[in-house]
Amino acid sequence: MELLTPTHWKDYELLDCGDFEKLERFGKFITIRPEPQAVWKKVYPNSEWEKQAHVKFVPKSSSSGDWKMLKKMPEQWTISYGLEHEHSGQRGEIVFRLGLTSFKHVGIFPEQACNWDVIYNFLQPLEKPKFLNLFAYTGGASLAARAAGADVTHVDSIKQVVNWANENMQKSGLDNIRWMIDDALKFSKKEQRRGNLYQGIILDPPAFGHGPNGEKWKLEDNILEMIESVLQIIDPEKHLLILNAYSLGFSALVPENLLRPFANRHKSNLSIGELYLDAKSGVKLPLGVWGRLMK
Repeated sequence: MELLTPTHWKDYELLDCGDFEKLERFGKFITIRPEPQAVWKKVYPNSEWEKQAHVKFVPKSSSSGDWKMLKKMPEQWTISYGLEHEHSGQRGEIVFRLGLTSFKHVGIFPEQACNWDVIYNFLQPLEKPKFLNLFAYTGGASLAARAAGADVTHVDSIKQVVNWANENMQKSGLDNIRWMIDDALKFSKKEQRRGNLYQGIILDPPAFGHGPNGEKWKLEDNILEMIESVLQIIDPEKHLLILNAYSLGFSALVPENLLRPFANRHKSNLSIGELYLDAKSGVKLPLGVWGRLMK
């Protein structure tokens, strides 16, 4: 099992976490947000957190809340992430517009930079690869794939989030990503019926969610059907498939067991592990498990 943490961030830093909160720097601005995995004590005292932070998220319910301003800062700002191919040295930069949403998110999951690096390095040498991003959010993986020259399809069920991803594409100086507002499972089954194949697929499903027409998603109930469908549309000869799962109850053995039959059948490289963020204070914050097929 492999533990992965991003090492190339300049515009993001986890400063500390504990007592179910995390202190993070996004560009010039520092936020305090809830973090259910941070069950230990903070390393830095509360006074240091309050002194550093520009804004703090205060939950009103399990799914929403308000931002308490501690210092002056804009409600929207941008950060960037540098991509570099480990062999060719080719570089790319992807740009994200961040914002203070009522759901505690700011528009990016910084631990996913590990996957962006893998995607960029795998796709960049290929000739016109096709890439599919399911449960795609604001499009970090879509941008990395497009920067590598892939033909990218981006699927998410929320129109506003897809519009946000489109804005990130434009800020990154990229174009021609195919935007789909659709239920991920329904879309993958449609692609299966069409006989379409992709050289790269990433899916980062939530624990719970809804499609654009009220379709219900529950990770443990639907993930097997989702994976079985996705494995029908991955190119068996040349592929990268990443399954990411942020769930408090999931082991990395879950993606291993889901992907192992395909790996054995097609002689694909299977690896599993956890994503985490390394805090400046010295603690490590776990942020989900992953499985990866590569051939």
